[in-house]
Amino acid sequence: MTTILEMEQVSKRVSTQGETERVLLNAIHLSVKKGDFVTVLGGNGAGKSTLFNSIAGSTSLSQGRVSINGQNITKWEEEKRAKYVSRVFQDPKMGTAPRMTVGENLLLALKRGEKRTLLPRSMKTHKPSFAELCKQAGNGLENHLDTPTEFLSGGQRQSLSLLMATLKDPSLLLLDEHTAALDPQTSKRLMQLTDEVIRERELTCLMITHRMEDALDYGNRLIVLEEGSIKYDLNESDKSKLSVEDLLHLFEREETVYA
Repeated sequence: MTTILEMEQVSKRVSTQGETERVLLNAIHLSVKKGDFVTVLGGNGAGKSTLFNSIAGSTSLSQGRVSINGQNITKWEEEKRAKYVSRVFQDPKMGTAPRMTVGENLLLALKRGEKRTLLPRSMKTHKPSFAELCKQAGNGLENHLDTPTEFLSGGQRQSLSLLMATLKDPSLLLLDEHTAALDPQTSKRLMQLTDEVIRERELTCLMITHRMEDALDYGNRLIVLEEGSIKYDLNESDKSKLSVEDLLHLFEREETVYA
């Protein structure tokens, strides 16, 4: 099966004046195959966000190599990587342009990775397909194509962020605790939409979550980060045998070891 993401000996170290050097990522090796849906767990400071930043290009590496589709992207700027890597953040405000309408945001996403031109926007042409797309969210988003996104609810805005991130079938989708800011019911609805989109489009995805139920219920693989290293990498069979209590015990054991 095709390898989409390859991280080899990836490390990130930082130092500030008066402090000793901190290791945020420690010789990470991670290989993700096409169609994998990997859930990522870890406590505060485990390296989850740094891992995603290293893939997306928003942070430079101290050591190591990152490849997408067999192509070395280690030195690529974040903007160049955006053609292949899409990301949905925890904050609903980060994935959309607030003063642009839902339709305008989707049109912008449709041009992702393409050269900007002065051609007409052709909004009328795309509205019917945008409406059908938004119906998937199940929260009335299709009725707000002409509404600026700043007036949407958090759930609607995050649904829009997900639809925008997956509109052009990215090589790799990064979900950075994208349900964390939502209430439980809205979070559940968004996770159902997420799973549906990933399955239908056969996308490759890494998802950071703090909800252990979601880590077990979704995806075919689970990795656990601890102090910048991958402590556990569980396949679908091993993951299916775990309960939430098992994960809680696992974290308690790790905290005891590193106390």
